[in-house]
Amino acid sequence: MDNHKKETFKALTIATVKITITGIVIGVFHEYDFWVGLLLFIRLIAFLYKNYFKATTKNWILLAGMIITGFLGICAEIWGVTFEFWEYHDLTNNRQLPYWLPFAWMFAFRFIYVLESKLIVSMQLKKMSHKTWLAIFITAFFPAYGEVITINLGVWTYSWPYQFLGVPLYAVICLVALHMGINFILSIWVKKKKINDSVFISEE
Repeated sequence: MDNHKKETFKALTIATVKITITGIVIGVFHEYDFWVGLLLFIRLIAFLYKNYFKATTKNWILLAGMIITGFLGICAEIWGVTFEFWEYHDLTNNRQLPYWLPFAWMFAFRFIYVLESKLIVSMQLKKMSHKTWLAIFITAFFPAYGEVITINLGVWTYSWPYQFLGVPLYAVICLVALHMGINFILSIWVKKKKINDSVFISEE
């Protein structure tokens, strides 16, 4: 196995382990969603301090993607629970959404962006079409895998049909559409500001 294949395998393995651990933690402790939310909030503050307050080189594309994803993700969640497409369980005070949700959406973008960046290098992708297909694959597989873990640990359930291990096809389509829409917005910004970002520019 050459170095590029090794780096690709390593990146995918680490990503799978991270999603597994995150899914298990949220699943096991979902009844204590305030404390899970607080933990993710502290992690977000630490991330901002390290990468934007302390660092000399700042990736504003990543931060913008996290903020946009957090906002649109919560909008999607409100829409979903309002029309009873899915339901979160074991929440106090008649709440419909857990406290950790906005932070989970924000870190989901970071997870996808970082993994895309690593795989683009290890797989030596240059064309934007290849990067787009990579983004679709990552978004379709990893979030759905994380949802399989949390759903089967009792965090929430979908009412949509065509489910596999609790995750409906509609949910996967919506996740891909949301992420690719955000990628499209960010790609316009990158082109307009002439920002050198390997995820959003073609290198050929």
